[in-house]
Amino acid sequence: MPGNALPMTGRTGRINGGMPGGPADGAALAGRPRVNDTITIADGPKPIMANEKPWGGRFTESTDAFVEAFTASVGFDRRLYRHDIQGSIAHATMLAHVGVLTTKECDAIVQGLKEIEAEIDAGQFAWSTQLEDVHMNIEARLTARLGETGKKLHTGRSRNDQVATDLRLYLRDGIDAVCAELGRLQQGLLQVAEREAETLMPGFTHLQVAQPVTFGHHLLAWFEMLVRDAARLRDCRRRVNVLPLGAAALAGTSFPIDRAYTAKLLGFEAVAENSLDAVSDRDFAIEFAAAAALIMMHLSRMAEELVLWSSSQFGFIELPDAFCTGSSIMPQKKNPDVPELVRGKCGRVYGHLLALLTLMKAQPLAYNKDNQEDKEPVFDALDTVLACLRAFADMVPALRVQRDAMARAARRGFSTATDLADYLVRKGLPFRDAHEVVGKAVRAGLDSGRDLAQMPLAELRGFSPLIGED
Repeated sequence: MPGNALPMTGRTGRINGGMPGGPADGAALAGRPRVNDTITIADGPKPIMANEKPWGGRFTESTDAFVEAFTASVGFDRRLYRHDIQGSIAHATMLAHVGVLTTKECDAIVQGLKEIEAEIDAGQFAWSTQLEDVHMNIEARLTARLGETGKKLHTGRSRNDQVATDLRLYLRDGIDAVCAELGRLQQGLLQVAEREAETLMPGFTHLQVAQPVTFGHHLLAWFEMLVRDAARLRDCRRRVNVLPLGAAALAGTSFPIDRAYTAKLLGFEAVAENSLDAVSDRDFAIEFAAAAALIMMHLSRMAEELVLWSSSQFGFIELPDAFCTGSSIMPQKKNPDVPELVRGKCGRVYGHLLALLTLMKAQPLAYNKDNQEDKEPVFDALDTVLACLRAFADMVPALRVQRDAMARAARRGFSTATDLADYLVRKGLPFRDAHEVVGKAVRAGLDSGRDLAQMPLAELRGFSPLIGED
């Protein structure tokens, strides 16, 4: 069988598969429209007849106007344009490499695609809902520029493997951007943790005072959460970084394509092994959404503590004014809006994960139109995580720690009770007996309104003669 027609086999080695650095927002994602952005759509003076569409040969009626709008995805998937053009350039280059296109045709296509990308960057591209999606809009514009040569670009591929490739390229860049923001937040946490390494505060279980810890130690617990988040994303990226292009609609292609060559051009670590799975798999998107949901869960936990700590009831920290707002009626208010919004947006990302799982749960092989619905959850989950990480990475280093308030709180609530029990154990008392002795001392302190540290040694020795000057 020629080229990579079925069965699709053969993996490439690791090619440009690392986690590159770069700007925190991800250069490839810069300037991308949000899911709910208003965009300019130019539909032309008259409807496009069915037989004028790229797939219209077997149709005799034009598409219903409502159906055309209902099924169009260009309003949101146009944010894939950079990655669609990136994939098309690699596809054309590969077709020339195997002799399906001439060098002259390939050069014209590549140049045309670069000029179209420049048009889009400049806001001069007229998007059309009648052309359905980002792929057909770009291909139609290329054909308008190049004529017959432009029509040759789609040789050996389908929109099914094309969109799967675009989404993987997009998400790969998105993961890199999230990892960069995670790194910024981790650096901010380390900075404050080092500064507050000796700052005492109460540690809590059940939101009740448990044992004294340091504020630096507490922040390093947040840091560890982010370490796991970054590890999950790196692992997810390996499964994202697999090339589906070459699967065509579902059964490969009879053209002598070189998938390993395309994978190398696009920096994919491997090629998809099965063509049906290649076009229908969205595990990678679900896995990213799951990793994003875990990040948001961690940020929400942090946010909850920041909200509590900045309240007058705790008074452990003061949030910088630049990350707070006031009240329209109460002049004294300083509201922790950024942590509260991050806490609220957590549920939004949870919803995207559930939406993607539900989207895929009953789909037969191979590709189905349902998968058009995969993009908005992925786009918004990525946007939300990046925005929340950026807000925290900027805010955390500017926290103002109220050390005296923390120290006073650490001395309340019998936070040294466990230390006293351990002291008695070291003196030879079995732990359960030591636990009971200290429990009785705590009870006496509660009855008299005093902490253990406020009780004189003679009174403590009344609970156990093992308690000494040391």
